[in-house]
Amino acid sequence: MALPGECVVVLDRDGTISVDTHYLRDPRQLSLLPGSAVALRRLHELGHRVVVVTNQSGVARGLMTLEDVESVNRELLRVVELAGGRIDAIYLCPHHPDDGCACRKPGTALLERAARDLGFEPASAFVVGDKPSDVEMGRRAGARTILINGGNRSTAGACCPDFVAADLLEAATIIVAHGRTDPTPILQEANP
Repeated sequence: MALPGECVVVLDRDGTISVDTHYLRDPRQLSLLPGSAVALRRLHELGHRVVVVTNQSGVARGLMTLEDVESVNRELLRVVELAGGRIDAIYLCPHHPDDGCACRKPGTALLERAARDLGFEPASAFVVGDKPSDVEMGRRAGARTILINGGNRSTAGACCPDFVAADLLEAATIIVAHGRTDPTPILQEANP
């Protein structure tokens, strides 16, 4: 159950927390993006829960196995914990983009599952990612959205995030400044 003042932060994995190496299957190649460990530690210290929702179509494409993805995810949990952070749950879609499944972002099935499992309203969450599909998933669920795009606000307009951040550390700062569990809209333009 979400507690008063607590935020649930739903993050993409590749390109948001870790370097996007395209179809990462070897946990030894996992590398956190600069500032990610600090951001995750800060969110954890403030009592916010963190959930990862990730598309991993490399499984359906035959480029990796589900076990490969789970191995990378276990390594991510370990590295984040060593840095003083915490990821409460990881949900993944192993399907091909052409499969038409409801769990592949921008579909909301995994976010809704996380909400059921962890006891929060999707509209009370922050969704953070580096792709328009991350923002669209959040918007469909009524959540507040942050697009990580290196701070290039001029390219954010097409997917209409609530906020734009250079990286996860800046996104964490936005969450800390604006985080709350009620879904009241925040009046700040993503494209000033």
